[in-house]
Amino acid sequence: MSMSVLGRLFGERRVRQLQRALRNGRLTLICLVLTVVVLRGTIGAGRFGTPEKDLHDLRRLLNRQPHLPHRALAEQHLPDPSHNPSDEEEDDAPRDPNAPYSLGPKISHWDEQRAAWLRRHPDRPSFLSPNKPRVLLVTGSSPKPCENPVGDHYLLKSIKNKIDYCRVHGLEIFYNMALLDAEMAGFWAKLPLIRSLLLAHPEVEFLWWMDSDAMFTDMAFELPWERYAPYNLVMHGWNEMVYDDHNWIGLNTGSFLLRNCQWSLDFLDVWAPMGPKGKIRDEAGKVLTAYLKDRPVFEADDQSAMVYILATQRDRWGEKVYLESAYYLHGYWGILVDRYEEMLENYHAGLGDHRWPLVTHFVGCKPCGKFGDYPVERCLKQMDRAFNFGDNQILQMYGFTHKSLASRRVKRIRNETSNPLDMKDDLGLLHPEFKATKVTAS
Repeated sequence: MSMSVLGRLFGERRVRQLQRALRNGRLTLICLVLTVVVLRGTIGAGRFGTPEKDLHDLRRLLNRQPHLPHRALAEQHLPDPSHNPSDEEEDDAPRDPNAPYSLGPKISHWDEQRAAWLRRHPDRPSFLSPNKPRVLLVTGSSPKPCENPVGDHYLLKSIKNKIDYCRVHGLEIFYNMALLDAEMAGFWAKLPLIRSLLLAHPEVEFLWWMDSDAMFTDMAFELPWERYAPYNLVMHGWNEMVYDDHNWIGLNTGSFLLRNCQWSLDFLDVWAPMGPKGKIRDEAGKVLTAYLKDRPVFEADDQSAMVYILATQRDRWGEKVYLESAYYLHGYWGILVDRYEEMLENYHAGLGDHRWPLVTHFVGCKPCGKFGDYPVERCLKQMDRAFNFGDNQILQMYGFTHKSLASRRVKRIRNETSNPLDMKDDLGLLHPEFKATKVTAS
């Protein structure tokens, strides 16, 4: 089309504007091409290489999964050619579903074997003093990061809380993050661990299991060890609810003591067969629901199985089981946490019971998971209060306290002094009498 025709259609002024725009466009395109050529010639292909690879990398960048907004750190693993993802989900050797489940080979004469070991190792006595047994507190969590990212922070708070109590009371502590038996996942994961630790540590007199969602809230309370001299298993519970009512919440297995002896190994052998996941656990759950009072319909859990065994085999086991209700070896958080201010006003540490609970257990809360029996926000708020309630008793040794039970910040409560060794902490926890420092032979 000639310029005269364009002039008649659009006008002379409009045509000149179009011509100018085309000339500028050609010049811009030429400059862009030259720039790309010069840059690629100067720095080389680098990570881009060919245009085909440029397109591939661009697609990969656009399709990449976005980072999780709440987790700043993620586990990084180098590729392992020998790694098989199925190894994380399956046992090395599948178990015969028709064979009765066992935690391991049957062990007999453990008491004699252990006594002989203790005689050969007088430097590792099972009692630190006549009334102070050597105790190993055991807890743990999943090897995987929490589904709810903030849950990892609360697991850290929980283990810090337990370490503080153990340090004050002269207890040893073991934290587990390995699933020792894939068949015993969930409620039952503690049983293979407990058995392994009993056998590996003959110097330990009592193993104290505590769930990761339980916290010490009375740092000054020392367990009445002399009371348990005749017993091998100590749990928070009530005889009437277990032996008469067969109530599935008549005791709690979130915090209990188990003596290192043949009786305990035999009891674990009886307790464990309801635990394997799948058909066995589902069928056992039906038996437990039918027998136990008010139990909902769900798979077999370790607590219901414990009640069932004690109720149906009391003659065999009951004599060595002590159900403790004089203090809170397990204290349900729903009736405790909102009363902390009342406790602070009216009572003091060292009581261990409803006035100042030894343990506050967050049953039904799942801070590590996405779903629980209670709203996550409520659970986390109350767990903060429980942690700070216990932590204040530790901080006071050093002259500090939290500004409030809801605050992470602390304030000084004691003036500095040029004679620091003359200062006494209010609860006497810095150098407590119940923390044994001199060991004696068993």
